[in-house]
Amino acid sequence: MTTKTLTTTQVAIVGGGPVGLGLAIELGQRGIRCLLVERYETPQAIPKGQNLTQRSMEHFHFWGAELQLRAARTVPKEYGIGGMTAYGSLLGDYQHDWLQRQLVRPFYFTDNERLPQYATEAVLRQRVSELPSVQTLYGWKVDHVGQDDSGTTLEISQREGQGRQTLRAEYSVGCDGAKSVLRSNAGITQTLAAHDRLMVLLVFRSPGLHELLKRFPGKSFYNIIHPEHQGYWQFFGRVDLGTTWFFHAPVPMGTTADNFDFRAYLHRSAGAEFEVEFEHIGFWDLRFAVADSYRAGRLFIAGDAAHSHPPYGGYGINTGFEDAANLGWKLAARLQGWGGEALLDSYSAERQPVFASTAADFIAKSIEVDRQFLASFDPARDRPAFEAAWALRSADAKSEVNAFEPNYEGSAIVYGPPEGICTALGAHQFTARPGHHLAPMNLSTGRNLYQELGEGMTLLLLDAEPASSGDFSRAAQALGIPLKVISDSRDGGRERYGVSQILVRPDQFVAWIGSDQVEDPVQILKRVAGAR
Repeated sequence: MTTKTLTTTQVAIVGGGPVGLGLAIELGQRGIRCLLVERYETPQAIPKGQNLTQRSMEHFHFWGAELQLRAARTVPKEYGIGGMTAYGSLLGDYQHDWLQRQLVRPFYFTDNERLPQYATEAVLRQRVSELPSVQTLYGWKVDHVGQDDSGTTLEISQREGQGRQTLRAEYSVGCDGAKSVLRSNAGITQTLAAHDRLMVLLVFRSPGLHELLKRFPGKSFYNIIHPEHQGYWQFFGRVDLGTTWFFHAPVPMGTTADNFDFRAYLHRSAGAEFEVEFEHIGFWDLRFAVADSYRAGRLFIAGDAAHSHPPYGGYGINTGFEDAANLGWKLAARLQGWGGEALLDSYSAERQPVFASTAADFIAKSIEVDRQFLASFDPARDRPAFEAAWALRSADAKSEVNAFEPNYEGSAIVYGPPEGICTALGAHQFTARPGHHLAPMNLSTGRNLYQELGEGMTLLLLDAEPASSGDFSRAAQALGIPLKVISDSRDGGRERYGVSQILVRPDQFVAWIGSDQVEDPVQILKRVAGAR
């Protein structure tokens, strides 16, 4: 056994799944030296975390990996990646569209995407390998994490070997899953909401199921609600087109791979028989967990280490990517000297309540709404009432997509409304609102604003007084804050922003809006940089 102490790095990342890799890219592209430690030499071939929202694809755009990710998709683009909800069984009498994310496409710079998590990880690993400021240790695990006033210490060892190392980093981030070592060592507590449901994950091959589901073109994931399961879903998803599938569903407590007829379960859920060749049978406990804080001194958590929930609606991996984007620019700003300590505090203050809202207002709510629907309506008992209620569900499915609009109106580093809070509930708008994601617009040059945003803060001036540009530029220079100024007219659609001055954070969220009257740019910039 050998022990070696490495040179101190700026940020250590524990866990090299999609969130850890995304954080490494966010930091690495900003020139921050970071070291990523991941247990597995290669991505694990379990098809989870498939749905990527338009917002997540914006991250891939800025991470320089969007085209590579789209090229790795396993379902051809022309087939479609939509979702569907069915009653009773897939091939029963009642279906409606579900999670129509294309409805909010105009508010984002990119299209959404769908592919297995291991394919996403492969693309991210390749991008990380291109960044000289990022060092990776695949096949290593973290045994202990500690911190002191000057930094953090990590004791690591080879997962299959005798090597041991000690790492020093100014900050460490745990992206190491629901059983996070870093979260445990940091003493960060969790709030749990168990649902006491054992769930099965099946991965199987079946060209026959593909043939059966050709009647639903353009669909790649299928949710079944059944009275027997009291609001908990049976869920089919395509891994590729025509062959491989995954299936999540509740099973009785005590179920094992050997004492349950999974083939018959699949047939009942689909409403027809088809050939099945199993590749994986695994189990997981359905529960909700959210860390009570995402920060403890120099230690941070992100992704499943900070929050976990059932894989309903694809919220998990997308929430994790947003964690990475939010924390990444703030750590970089602090390490580069232009971000204050309050900027690091704002990570937990912004992201933790957003996930709590996501869990309560979307995931848990969907279970309860389905449970109430199943208890209230039954086509065998009253078909007209059931069909009327089913039609309303279709409309509600559309409203869910528009209502999921995470925002930071209550953040201390944005100029949000006095009564603002940080939440996942909102409404997509083109109007520029502090604390909200900024919708992209074409500039008069023909290029999109998202192609022109700076790596630091960006000030967009629309028919604003020229003095505004100089005042902000001088203030930014005096404070050492990177600022790019973009001037344009308000016509051509940009009038929909509703204001003449918009200060945009590095994560494309609005920090401040102003009129032609110039406020104190020094105080504005100090606040949004967490330096006040």
